[in-house]
Amino acid sequence: MSDKYIIKATGEREIFDPQKLHNSLTKAGAKKSVVDKIISHIEKELIDNITTKEIYTHAFELLKKEDEPKVTARYSLRNAIVDLGPSGFPFEQFVAEIFRAKGFETVTDFMAKGKCAEHEVDIVAWNENKLTMVEAKFHNEFGIKSDLKVALYIKARWEDLSETIFSFGKERKLDEGWLITNTKFSESAIKYAMCKNMKLVGWNYPEDGSLQDLIEETHLHPITCLVSINPSDEKLLMEAGIVLCKQAQDNPDIAKQAGLSDEKITKMMAEIKLIQK
Repeated sequence: MSDKYIIKATGEREIFDPQKLHNSLTKAGAKKSVVDKIISHIEKELIDNITTKEIYTHAFELLKKEDEPKVTARYSLRNAIVDLGPSGFPFEQFVAEIFRAKGFETVTDFMAKGKCAEHEVDIVAWNENKLTMVEAKFHNEFGIKSDLKVALYIKARWEDLSETIFSFGKERKLDEGWLITNTKFSESAIKYAMCKNMKLVGWNYPEDGSLQDLIEETHLHPITCLVSINPSDEKLLMEAGIVLCKQAQDNPDIAKQAGLSDEKITKMMAEIKLIQK
């Protein structure tokens, strides 16, 4: 196959590399035979200047036909987080749920008084051993990165709060300040954070403990990753306060009250059970 150029989410052009698609499908858990089949199909239909979003959509539809709900949900997870944006469910609430699932108590939108200024902190999370504060950066486009400027001002915030005594569980100082995003970081932001021992968590950063890893570890998949329901069903569930698969699983009566049929609820619960394994 002659080289074809694709358009990344950032607007950059680069030669299509099937290995990247192979890696994303494999990380989602797809079998080698399925990965090879999808890549072969996409390579045959590849045209110059196709977008990465179009490639993802095509691969996702092909993966759905393989009838492997857990793999499909994992592959669509990144897009599912973006789809939560318009739902009215703030990203910081989603991140707070992750911390709660890991045994922390949390508050969101907390005004913290530092040495020089007051700061609105997206998430405060604490347990017996640690007090953590988190800045949660949500982007509704994959091409947007949290850059060095963002890392600099967040680090300055944590430094201004470092000597304050807080009363979360007990009187204590801040142990860790995090910056979490649903997309990526620029290379300069990562380099700065490593130099300053600053905790960064992005969609696929760091290699161990990325946002994707944390979601899968805590089983906090959003309902937007399900293939057994359509966008109209998702809207009904969100309006009823059901945003995460775990919430739907724990509250089937709410799903029924929201307007979903018994048949659809049964299919949804079966899919959720497979995803949560």
